[in-house]
Amino acid sequence: MFMLRKLLVIPLLMVGLVLLSGCGTTGTTEAPSEATAPSKPATQEPAVESQFPPAEIQNDEGGPVVVTGDVAYTYAFFTEGVAQPLVILEDQGGFVARDRNFVIPESSQVMGQITSDVNVSPFIYTVEMPIEPQATLNDVDNDGETDTGVMIYAVAYWTNAFGNPFLEERDQGGGGWSSAYASTRVSDDRDAYLEVYGGKYIIYAPDDQQGFPSGFGDDGKLFTEDDPIVGIPAGWTVVDMDTDPFTFDRSAEPKLDLIEPESLALDDFSAMSYTEAFDAMLEKFRNEYAFTEYKHIDWDAMAAEFRPRFEEAEQNSDTGAYLNALRDFTWAIPDTHVGISFNDYLNEEFAAETAGGLGMAIMETDDGKVYVNYLLEGGPAAEAGIQFGAEVLQINDTPIEDAIAAAVPWSSPFSNPESKRLQQLRYVLRFPANSEVEVSYQNPNSAPATAAMTTTNERDSFSVSSVYAGVEGTELPVEFRILDNGYGYVKVYSFFDNDLLTVQLWERMIKTFNDAGVSGIIVDMRQNGGGSGWLADQMAAYFFQERTVLGNVGYYDDSTGEFYFDQGDEQTFIPPPNEALRFEGTVVVLVGPGCASACEFFSYDMTLDDRARIIGQYPTAGAGGSVEDFVMPEDISVRITKGRAVNADGEIHIEGTGVVPDIDVPVTLDSITRQANGEDVILDAAISVISQPIGAGVTPSGPPTLDNSGDLIELAQGGTNFLEDL
Repeated sequence: MFMLRKLLVIPLLMVGLVLLSGCGTTGTTEAPSEATAPSKPATQEPAVESQFPPAEIQNDEGGPVVVTGDVAYTYAFFTEGVAQPLVILEDQGGFVARDRNFVIPESSQVMGQITSDVNVSPFIYTVEMPIEPQATLNDVDNDGETDTGVMIYAVAYWTNAFGNPFLEERDQGGGGWSSAYASTRVSDDRDAYLEVYGGKYIIYAPDDQQGFPSGFGDDGKLFTEDDPIVGIPAGWTVVDMDTDPFTFDRSAEPKLDLIEPESLALDDFSAMSYTEAFDAMLEKFRNEYAFTEYKHIDWDAMAAEFRPRFEEAEQNSDTGAYLNALRDFTWAIPDTHVGISFNDYLNEEFAAETAGGLGMAIMETDDGKVYVNYLLEGGPAAEAGIQFGAEVLQINDTPIEDAIAAAVPWSSPFSNPESKRLQQLRYVLRFPANSEVEVSYQNPNSAPATAAMTTTNERDSFSVSSVYAGVEGTELPVEFRILDNGYGYVKVYSFFDNDLLTVQLWERMIKTFNDAGVSGIIVDMRQNGGGSGWLADQMAAYFFQERTVLGNVGYYDDSTGEFYFDQGDEQTFIPPPNEALRFEGTVVVLVGPGCASACEFFSYDMTLDDRARIIGQYPTAGAGGSVEDFVMPEDISVRITKGRAVNADGEIHIEGTGVVPDIDVPVTLDSITRQANGEDVILDAAISVISQPIGAGVTPSGPPTLDNSGDLIELAQGGTNFLEDL
């Protein structure tokens, strides 16, 4: 799961300017009668002098008419999933009131235009200022009287994921104000969390009698009682809060660049030496990695083990040694999210080390036995006489259990042991090309035997055992159909695709199933590698009727040196406003190790209030945090888990364990055989379960008991409904 803390993302809304023009009639003009004689011209009221000292105005051109600016970004996931990027005038009523649930009213949403390619940083935006804006009026002059107040805007970047021609609450992340990619500077320090401490506002005063702060006051906070106040002119004004006192600018075409916060800006260690970069990386992991204590990681021990390898690579100018050391460092952190990008060197090493296969794949059953579950026709194993369903006993004179445990997958590292074990089963049968391999095995109904083979350059046996086998990459993010038995089936491949497309497909699925009277849906999450955690949560909300608190995510606070969870950052899903797009029937969710990150948060959400039954043979990947990328020498990206996700009780709930099926589908030789014959044993189990009430098939351990006979009497006399009555 990746997550931009309080980054808001949004839809295009065309806001027109309201121009008022006079209108009249033509015809004969009659002399006015006494009754209709015009009154005397009204005398003009003298201007009322403001009670506040006037703001010192710069560039008094009547106020902004058009605002432009650049949006520069380095954050690795900035454009991922974005379908409708926007720059808007963002109503700051929420910040003035410190209301984290403030939803920007539709009437105040002034949308701009992005006038260059958003995928190339920096991109350019333009906003045409409305003549009569409709934002929240804020009385911020601290004079003890109720005044008209001023409208306060920041310019902010958003995207629209839910398709309306305005930003609904779900687009706004539940409400609040932008703390990233806005014209304001917003703190993420614990002692001043989400406080504006600089940048620029655009304000609108309906008249010239309004006051506005000219500084932060002694408390360093804006819109508090100790703010110094100045009088401001009517109309639009830009307020620069990076000066002391604030600068008030009335330019007609001001430039307001949007600001990438330090917490999201890309850390780039690429210009450092190998050893310097290692030290910087280690310090970043030591401070910011989300699960150090939970996983019992000793960073000093990591430094002692790996720093000498970086030093040696630097001394020898050995790029390969550096890359292998970096790879092994990340592999030593048991976290599925942690890893590095592969360049040509690492890709070639991977290809060389895994080039040779035996034309067979293996699977481990629940009783710990290992069987051949795939044979390549004409491959070395088949030619040697090994049959489908053969039990594998040894590889190169090593007991199969030990050989599997010693295998080091290139897909490392892993958050939970189940995922690691499945990958070790794949990699234990990969060797360099033309390797001599000896396998001891026992064919069905035969005596044990041993075969010596030479690996060949085949990848089929490797691909078939992938948790993403069969995925071609051309799938839509959401695909669905109605099964022959009348139940709905939907497979969600990603939360990392086009957000708007994903939501539209999801809503079409819900509507199709509701219109067809489908009573139950099977949601297949087995091959979903994750993406946007917010999107995953909001898609789960279509199965609920009430808002639900899901948990929170904590981040390292460099002002205190500790991880910080803010109560206002609690993750909540919001059921769709259109009740016709909610599904109230039975739900079953299929999971497995190919369900990772945001996919796991969706699956966890569906366990709340026992909303769905979770079915699978293995838990999900156990990747329960949010991530950030940074850059090391040789242009290698490293991913670190920075966000520590917890449930509503504050407990780490996904990292390391994943979402565990409550209905376990056994892995047996029979299920292996059925799967090889094209049956989907997990889907079959789901089809069997979805038509049964919860608890069906459960055998009670004994008759129900009561503490004493008085309990039975009390129940009978208390109006309890008995089964026959019901």
